[in-house]
Amino acid sequence: MNIIQIIADEINIKENKVLNTVKLLDEGNTVPFIARYRKEMTGELDESIIREIESKLDYIRNLENRKQEVIRLIDEQEKLTKELEEKIKNAKVLQEVEDLYRPYRPKRRTRASMAKEKGLEPLAEAIFEQEMTEEKLINFALSFVDEEKDILSVDDAIQGAQDIIAEWVSDNAQYRQIIRELTIKEGILTAEGKESQKSEYEIYYDYKEHIKTIPPYRILAINRGEREKILSVKIAFPEEKLLNYLKSQTIKKVDSTLSEYVLEAVEDAYKRLISPSIEREIRNSL
Repeated sequence: MNIIQIIADEINIKENKVLNTVKLLDEGNTVPFIARYRKEMTGELDESIIREIESKLDYIRNLENRKQEVIRLIDEQEKLTKELEEKIKNAKVLQEVEDLYRPYRPKRRTRASMAKEKGLEPLAEAIFEQEMTEEKLINFALSFVDEEKDILSVDDAIQGAQDIIAEWVSDNAQYRQIIRELTIKEGILTAEGKESQKSEYEIYYDYKEHIKTIPPYRILAINRGEREKILSVKIAFPEEKLLNYLKSQTIKKVDSTLSEYVLEAVEDAYKRLISPSIEREIRNSL
């Protein structure tokens, strides 16, 4: 990766100016010092441009370090494939790297992990493939019933399998990226406050605005009101569009019993796992 070229292209300045500025920064010079006393090396770049170069340099270096770390961590699990390694190496932003790492990240004990411990992953795979008839599936699910594993019925077995499917859907990097992008594009930030409570945040007591158009100063005020427990803040997702997208990626046979099981798992994945996580990510990025 040519960091100098990337920064030069993004800021739209000549590479030699970026190269000289990076050298000066790496030598420990401060931004004000470089702007005032090293104009002949930077081509008279002002402080704002030098700070932008510094910020992008830090981000790209952190991105590359995280890529190497994630590749190492997955390789230690003996789960690193050439395809996955290439995807990680080609990632343009940190969030993409984290999405790719998500299925391999050590997890706390979850409904899906407990279902896997009970041996229900083959049943989850059978349901997700949506190839079996309902009768074959029931018979297959029956083979997993085991009192010692607390799988007392076919319904228990299928529920555990659905928990595994929900986690698969939630951990899919492509799904998360599309949902994140659609939410940033069409989602709405809402804020509410108690009308009876007088405060400096009253203008936000019944507030709604598209995420992509909210100015930074307003975000700061809303976040401060939330920290002071005066405002309740949420993101309204374009839920119908997001669920339709997930269905289009996962439902193979409409109007079959197996597709109904998958649909239930997908809706659970979206409501219980994906949307809360994406909401935290977007709120933290605002």
